[in-house]
This record gives sequence, C-alpha cells and structure tokens, in this order.
Amino acid sequence: QVQLVESGGDLVQPGGSLRLSCAASGIMFRVNTMGWYRQAPGKGRELVASITSGGTTNYEASVKGRFTISRANAKNTVYLQMNSLKPEDTAVYYCNARHDIFASEYWGQGTQVTVSS
Repeated sequence: QVQLVESGGDLVQPGGSLRLSCAASGIMFRVNTMGWYRQAPGKGRELVASITSGGTTNYEASVKGRFTISRANAKNTVYLQMNSLKPEDTAVYYCNARHDIFASEYWGQGTQVTVSS
C-alpha cells in the first residue's frame, strides 16, 4: 500500500519559516520524481517545487530564492524548506510522487500552511 504522509504545516507570521516533510512508503522512492504542490481556496492546484531522482530541482517563479526542496533517499522522505513566507503562500500543500519510468503517480493527503499576522 502506497502512503505519502505530509507533516509540518502550521500557522506562521509573514516573514517566518516552516519545513514540510513527506514520508513515503510502498514505492521505490529512489526512482520517483517528488514534488510539492499547493492549492489555495478557490484556486487550482499548482506545482511549487520538484526534485528528480537525480537531484535536479525546479521551482515555481514566486517561490524561487525562498523555498528549497530536498530529498533523503535513505529515509524515503522529501522536504520543503520555506523561508520568508508571505500571506499568498497560504494553501494546502500536497506531496506528489511520480515514477520516472512507469509514470504511476500518488498524492498525500495535504498539510495546511497559513501565513497570517
């Protein structure tokens, strides 16, 4: 059974930091591209950041320089370090895993990030 379990979401003031974690089980983590998506109220789900099995990263323009995605293959975990948070970063953040060859895809249940004073 595949599980992606996110954690680390919280209420934080503007300018603050959070680190999200996503622990994966039931997949061959090393051959999956891992991504973080977010969905704000009334908006569609958008890609925030991704990291390939080879370590290549990609970021949505508005988070470049503020967010950092990383992965720990030994722990089957992907992280999203979020700094200089803004109110517009408020959303439910979802972890995604996509197999590099078979393109099978899985989602976590989401974790709420709220940036507000």
